[in-house]
Amino acid sequence: MKNKIKIVIPAAGEGRRLKPHTHTTPKPLLSVAGKPIIGHIMERIKDLNPKEVIIIIGPNGSQIEKYLEENYSLNFQFVIQEDPKGLGDAVYRAKPYFTDEPCLIILGDTIIDMPLENLLKEENWIGVKKVDDPKRFGIVEIRDGEITKIVEKPAEPKSNLAIVGIYYIFDSSALFKALEKIIKENIKTKGEYQLSDALELMIEEGIVFRAQTVEYWLDCGTPEALIQTNRYLLQNNNYFKPRPNALIRPPVYIHDTAIIENSIVGPFVSISEDVEIRNSIIKDSIINQGAYIENSLLEHSILGENSVVKEKPLHLNLGSFSIFETS
Repeated sequence: MKNKIKIVIPAAGEGRRLKPHTHTTPKPLLSVAGKPIIGHIMERIKDLNPKEVIIIIGPNGSQIEKYLEENYSLNFQFVIQEDPKGLGDAVYRAKPYFTDEPCLIILGDTIIDMPLENLLKEENWIGVKKVDDPKRFGIVEIRDGEITKIVEKPAEPKSNLAIVGIYYIFDSSALFKALEKIIKENIKTKGEYQLSDALELMIEEGIVFRAQTVEYWLDCGTPEALIQTNRYLLQNNNYFKPRPNALIRPPVYIHDTAIIENSIVGPFVSISEDVEIRNSIIKDSIINQGAYIENSLLEHSILGENSVVKEKPLHLNLGSFSIFETS
């Protein structure tokens, strides 16, 4: 089965909640635990040996294309979504690459830990997880393990099972038929063509979907969520070489080119290449390429590429090339 499967990864989102970082870097390329978000997704799918991986990118998605082609030997196809018309529209743009092959859809800003190789069979499913605030998510209602209804961000949810951003459809022709219908008939929810509306249409037509519980769902949609995801992934991605003038408290990821002097780093810190840290204490933070930190205490922070921090701040969310300095 796995050598027949095709995978669709919508990665065209603007990442508005992650600004200022997404001013210069597409959301799927934001670093977490030493690797871009989409890199962590690739690590989870590469052993499935998919026939094709179709990446839906925005007009400025060339950085994503470059990263994937330079780092992974999968058969990629890149499709541009010019205007953000919704997830349903994004997935529909992959239609030319399908006839009726099995289709696995994984959102490009979501990292999910689950045994995919055991789940790609002749059965449709949608990944779900119980949440405390289902109004924020698309949710499913189920009976005897089968999904009976899908509702996008309901005002009065009848279920707390949230859709987490991974979907498996055994016969992709049925999916694209439903997507074509909602687009041609201009069926929108909250002003966009929703994938959930197409899936609900399939269910109404008698196509069976099972709810597949996901144990670990790592959302990367906000700075706070990115830091939480970094914390989780570092528990299995701890990497650093000892520095003679630094105290390192694992788990951390520290690139070999980073310079750390007279500082305490960790736990739960990711440091990218060419970073310099001097006379500082850093914990629970993500420090991106080329950043410079001196005489500072940082906690629960994200520093963009080539940003500069000098003196005293405790919590920062700086985009690329930002400078924070106190006298």
